[in-house]
Amino acid sequence: MVEVAGFDAGPCRVFLKLESQNPGGSIKDRMALSMVEAAEKSGQLQPGGTMVEATAGNTGIGLALVAVAKRYRLILVIPDKMSSEKIAHLKAMGAEIRLTRSDVCKGHPEFYQDLAERITRETPGAFFTNQFANPANPLAHERTTGPEIWEQMNHDVDVVVCGAGSGGTITGLSRYFGRVNPKIEMILADPDGSSLAEYVRCGTLGHGGSYAVEGIGSAVIHPILDLSRVREAYTITDAETFRTARDLLRKTGILAGTSTGTLLAATLQYCRKQTQPKRVVTFVCDSGNKYLSKLFNDYWMMDQGFIERPKMGDLRDLVTRRYEEGGVITVGPEDTLLTAFQRMRVADVSQVPVMLEGQAVGIVDEYDLLMAMHGDPNRFRDPVKTAMTTKLKTISPEASLPELRKILDQGFVALVMENEEFVGLITPTDLLNHLRRNLK
Repeated sequence: MVEVAGFDAGPCRVFLKLESQNPGGSIKDRMALSMVEAAEKSGQLQPGGTMVEATAGNTGIGLALVAVAKRYRLILVIPDKMSSEKIAHLKAMGAEIRLTRSDVCKGHPEFYQDLAERITRETPGAFFTNQFANPANPLAHERTTGPEIWEQMNHDVDVVVCGAGSGGTITGLSRYFGRVNPKIEMILADPDGSSLAEYVRCGTLGHGGSYAVEGIGSAVIHPILDLSRVREAYTITDAETFRTARDLLRKTGILAGTSTGTLLAATLQYCRKQTQPKRVVTFVCDSGNKYLSKLFNDYWMMDQGFIERPKMGDLRDLVTRRYEEGGVITVGPEDTLLTAFQRMRVADVSQVPVMLEGQAVGIVDEYDLLMAMHGDPNRFRDPVKTAMTTKLKTISPEASLPELRKILDQGFVALVMENEEFVGLITPTDLLNHLRRNLK
């Protein structure tokens, strides 16, 4: 438990419980072990058996730790918006991953919980851990998380701020603090697009929507979720969530994930409304090292519209990675084709401009490399100039979107040139991101 400094918390003191320090790096480790032990005790999970779960990633990591220790097979169904770090972590631990759609709701066959149930039915002897309906989930927090907070805070807590995904944490803590001190306020932090905050305020779920935060929020009330002791709910946008999580790292050195940004933003809003000092506890739900390719990647943040540059009102607004800022991965004409290939791989791009003395003299893409090889890997040692394309498709910043489309429709990328100076590339993905950011 650490006290937060560097934020405007009004008259209140804010404390973070660092659940990121658990073995699997998140608060979900607690209920993963609890659910497996309960299934073993009841006989639903046999030695060497198979577990199936629908998860945003962290429950899966907790279950994977237990599966490795206890020699279980683990099948995880994961929505496709989850970070690549989580998926790589799970695969490294031996979990079998089934990616599914993140844009569908319960009742759709590709909804991750429905798909997990179907896989369980179709897999002989499989046990569906089902964090969303498993009473061992909130019980883990009632028996462990709540008592730890109570002791760490020396029995002096006024408010606890939680998110709700499956609902285990907020339900378990509500039950525990309802016994030891019913005056403690339970506050819900909810992503904008989730329906749970509206349910707390109005008693109805509404339609909800999409959001980029991982692990919390829901369009339904899950069987284990009990919000009866929640006094107030705050709705937090993705933009505020990500900004707060990045501020937390910059101001305190705490590397936290997206849901922590939601919780801390809601906590600070609550605190600034208060007129009397209160001791407020919230959580670092998981480690930010699971979101390095997203939350802590400036270019991903720009692509998603969470970091805003000054608007130019022309095609420069579509260039996320700008040459003058060092954002463009480039090669020189005398560099080897192997250098070009390796830089493409590291940057996860399919083409790089070829620069000489600050001027764009060519472009080389994956197809150029493949054509240059002719089945001979030794050609990787040849210079880039032997394979690059010199007929560049350039466009001025003042050109129109139809002019840009004409270049992209021909299968090329557009090099934006301003007064003969290279600004950056516009790819089909850049145009798609621009259109999505302007979606009403």
